[in-house]
Amino acid sequence: MSVSRRTVLAVAAGGLLTGCAGPAKPAPAAPPPSPSTTGSPAPSAPPAGPTRAEIVARYGNHAPTSWGLTVPGALSRLPAGGKKAALTFDACGGKGGNAYDKALIEFLRGHSVPATLFINSRWIDENPSVFKELAADPLFEIANHGTRHLPLSVSGRSAYRIPGTRNAGEVFDEVSGNRAKLTGLLGHPPRFFRSGTAYCDDVAARIVTDLGERFASFDVNSDGGATFTPAQVHQAMQDVRPGSVVIGHMNHPHGGTARGMSGAVPQLLDKGYEFVRLSDAVKA
Repeated sequence: MSVSRRTVLAVAAGGLLTGCAGPAKPAPAAPPPSPSTTGSPAPSAPPAGPTRAEIVARYGNHAPTSWGLTVPGALSRLPAGGKKAALTFDACGGKGGNAYDKALIEFLRGHSVPATLFINSRWIDENPSVFKELAADPLFEIANHGTRHLPLSVSGRSAYRIPGTRNAGEVFDEVSGNRAKLTGLLGHPPRFFRSGTAYCDDVAARIVTDLGERFASFDVNSDGGATFTPAQVHQAMQDVRPGSVVIGHMNHPHGGTARGMSGAVPQLLDKGYEFVRLSDAVKA
C-alpha cells in the first residue's frame, strides 16, 4: 500500500483534511449570490446550465451507490501520456482556514511550476487582493472549492465529522454559489470542482458534471490537511507517479507544506517530471 493510501486510512478518524475544517452542522440553503467583497461585481445571472429546480427534479429521487474519495466520474489521475503530474492546492476559508501560504506560492513561481488552486467562497472574501493577484497569474488555474465547504452528498453523508449536503438542492447550492462568484471574478466559469474534505457520492458527482464542472479528487495526499511536517510532506511526495493528481493546502502557512514541497518538487523535476494544471491535461 502506498504512503498516500496509508495516510488516508491512518488519519481518517482524526480528520485527514483538517486544513479544510468545515462547519459543525449543515447551514440552510445558500441564498442567491451577492456582490463579492472583492469589489468586483457578481454576475448578473448565474452561469448557463440547469436551474436548481431542474437539478432537484432530475436527481431528487436518486439514491447513491458509492461514497468516498474516488467515485464514478471523479478525476483522481490524469489521462495517460508522458511523465506528467498535477499539483492542486485547496484554500478552504472559514474559522482557522483563511490564511495564505505565500511561501508556497512564491516557491512555485520561482520554479515556474504551475498548479490548480481550489478556492472556497469564504477564502475569497477574506483575501480579495491575494485572490485577484492569483487569478491574474497565468501559472495558476482557479477552480471551485465550494460555497460553504461541505462534503458533497445527496443523502446527508458526513466525512471527518463534517456533515455534508443533504439533498440534490443543497448540492446545487454548494457548487453553483461559488461557481457564480468565480465566474463574475474571472470572466469565465471554473472547469473543476472539489468539495470540502474531497468526499462525494456518485449522484452528486453527476450533478457537478451537469453544472459544467468535473469533480476532482486525487491519488497523492501530500500534506494530510496541512498537518504534516516538512519531512512527512517530502515522504508523501515520493508516491508521485506519471499521471498523479496531488492534493495539498495553501491556507496554512505555518504547516509543513511549503518546506516539504520545496524539497520534493525539484527532485521530481530532476527526474523528468512535468507539472501541469488540470486543464492542461484534461481537455474535455
